Formats: sequence, C-alpha cells, structure tokens
Amino acid sequence: MSTSSLQQLAAARQLKAPKGIYSVCSAHPWVLEAAIEQAIADHSEILIEATSNQVNHRGGYTGMQPEDFRGLVLEIAKGKGLDPARILLGGDHLGPNPWQKQPVAEAMAEAEQMVQSYVRAGFEKIHLDASMSCAGDPHPLPNETVARRAAALCAAAEQVAGGRKPVYVIGTEVPIPGGATESLSELTPTRREDAAETLAVHRRIFEEAGLADAWPRVIALVVQPGVEFNHDSVVDYVPERASDLTTLLDSASGIVFEAHSTDYQRPEAYRALVHDGFAILKVGPALTFAMREALEALSLIESELVPQAKRAGLMDVMEQVMLRDRRNWEHHYSGDEATQRLLRRYSYSDRVRYYWNDPDAKRAVHTLISNLRQTRIPETVLGTFLPDAYHAVRAGTLEPDPEALIKHRIRQVLETYADACQPQAL
Repeated sequence: MSTSSLQQLAAARQLKAPKGIYSVCSAHPWVLEAAIEQAIADHSEILIEATSNQVNHRGGYTGMQPEDFRGLVLEIAKGKGLDPARILLGGDHLGPNPWQKQPVAEAMAEAEQMVQSYVRAGFEKIHLDASMSCAGDPHPLPNETVARRAAALCAAAEQVAGGRKPVYVIGTEVPIPGGATESLSELTPTRREDAAETLAVHRRIFEEAGLADAWPRVIALVVQPGVEFNHDSVVDYVPERASDLTTLLDSASGIVFEAHSTDYQRPEAYRALVHDGFAILKVGPALTFAMREALEALSLIESELVPQAKRAGLMDVMEQVMLRDRRNWEHHYSGDEATQRLLRRYSYSDRVRYYWNDPDAKRAVHTLISNLRQTRIPETVLGTFLPDAYHAVRAGTLEPDPEALIKHRIRQVLETYADACQPQAL
C-alpha cells in the first residue's frame, strides 16, 4: 500500500465520492490475522497502527520495537498470502506520552528517538501527538507549544526518512486513549474555529521550522466528531452536531479528519462519518473486546464438554492475573469490589487486553484451544454460546476450529468498518 492512497482521501471527498479507511490499532496476533484476512476477502488495502505505549524504541508494553512490530505484521501477511504492498503501517500518538512524567527536554528527546525508530522501520503514516503536558508544563498546553513540539518531531522524522517520505496526522483534540472513565451522555464536537486555528498554527510553525516541504504531506487533522465510549455506554455520532465542523474541509485543501475512539458505533454511524469527511476511523479496544467475548464463550463451551480437572478455566485465570498486577486497570476502574470485578471483564475500555501476554494467560489460552481441538463442538452447543458463528458453520463458510471462531467474531467488527469505507452516497 502506498501513502498516495491516504493522500487521495481528501480528493475523493471533493469529487463527491467520499471513501475512508479504517485503522486497526492492536498488536494482538489474532486481531492482526483477522484484519489481514478481512483485507484479503475485501481485495482491499489495510492500515495497521501501533501506539506509542504499545510499541516504541524502548519496547513498550508489548516488548516490541517498531521493527519487531513490522516483522510480526509482515510475517502474518506472508502466511496468509497478502501482498505486503497492500499494507500501510502507522504510528499512533507518537510523542512524549510514555514519558510525560519526565521534564519536557527529556520526554521530547525520547519522543524524537521513538519517531525516528518508526520511520526507519518503514512506518509511513505518523501521528504527531505532542498534546500532553510533561513534568513542569501547564495544563492544557497552549496550541503554539503543541505545534512547536509537533514540528520538532516532524523534523526528527524527516532527518531519517530517506527517499520515501511519510505522511503526517496532526491534532490535539484526541479522546482519552482507550475510552473515557466518566459518565457520558453526549459530547460537543470540535468547534470549527478551533480546528481552523490548529491547522493555521501548525502550518505557520512548520514553515518557520523549515518544514514547508513536509506540510503537503500532512493529510489529516484529529478532531472530536462527538463520539466516545466509557465503561458501559457509547456516545453515538450525530451528523447534525458536527455539520459546522465538517464545512472546514471545503477550504482545507488536502486534509481529511481522523476520528479516534470510534469503537462500538452503529454501522450507520460509520457510513455517516466517512460521508462527512472523517475518512480515517480508528478502532482498537472493540477488536480485543470481541476477541474476549469469543474466548469467554469458548470457555463456557469448554465447561460443558471437558472434565473439570482438564479445563483451562481461562476467565478465572484472567481475573487472578489482573488482581496480581493492578497497574493497567486500578486507576481506571472505581466502585466497590463487585463493580470493579465486572469492569475488569466487561468494560468497553477492555483493559484486559493488556494481560493476554502474561505467561499464565498464554498458558490458559493454549490449554483452552487445545482442549476444544480434541473435542468436537456440537452444533447445538456452539449455537447457544456463539450463535452467529453457528450460522456460518451451518452455511459452510466457517470451520468450527476455536481460533477460526475467535477471528470470526473479530471480523464481525471489522466488516462494519470495511462496509463504511467504500465510496457511497447517503
């Protein structure tokens, strides 16, 4: 896949044939496999992104550096028979976020090294996100400060880009990564004048920093279209509320909007978002949430078919793992013990996704898959716990293999995005 595909998104909107692309933001191999299988089925290109917390030059919480992540994606693609030319890799929230407790000079030095490690590894879509305050910074940061730091990150990327220059996404109005923690009913979209100011300030500072040649490769601005999710509810997209904001795209040449936290929207919302100019749709937690749903259903199937002494007991293991290491959920889930237990498993923010690489979790997943591969899953049992997969098995389009069943559930999420991203009129 070439960066020109992303650069064509704005032109498609101007031609009244809006199209979009969804960005798979996950490092889990099953999610990546499902996404690649979806791209093969759709005969489409695919955009896969890693975040600064997941993957960075220090390893991130996955233990992978950008080159490692690229190798993982390409290895999966090769195994599935997908031409690597149809894959575009992106870096999400690339900035000082992982080091924001440090003074700004130290945090930005790390961020510049990280951005360069992404570009050297062949990542072609770079989200320059310097919106977070570092130690000693005011909060929130002035727009100009954010732009100057984004320009510094861009300059670092350009230094190592060689002949194949990346495209950039800018923007400071980013929903909380992984979903909100407070109660939500509705959100106010970014004001048109604020988005226009962000573009103008960044363009001026990029030019002052000697980055005029890079500015035409700024393809998208992150804004808030009025979508979000918290632990147990979703704020749905309402086109009328964002109508003023979207008029900015009529005069912002070469720019589309990138929408974060689009997880869990209804299918018609994705179509409306793409139609309105939110041409890059980010999805992450919804994919691992679907994976967890499938794994939990398979665990219940295991309890029906496998003697207790041999069962993996996966969800009990995951509870023990999360109680043993509270760092990735304790400051996000409040309430009494019973409420926190429900959130650990069922929250839309899906913070259980941070624990699938734990050795105990991996062993339990392996045991579950092995048990179910040694035991025929009766159709009647499959239909009780995974009814959509049951219909696909009955139709002969899905094998009742446990991994295939997991990826089928993930692809159900991806299919809604894929359908919305093709040119269409509302």
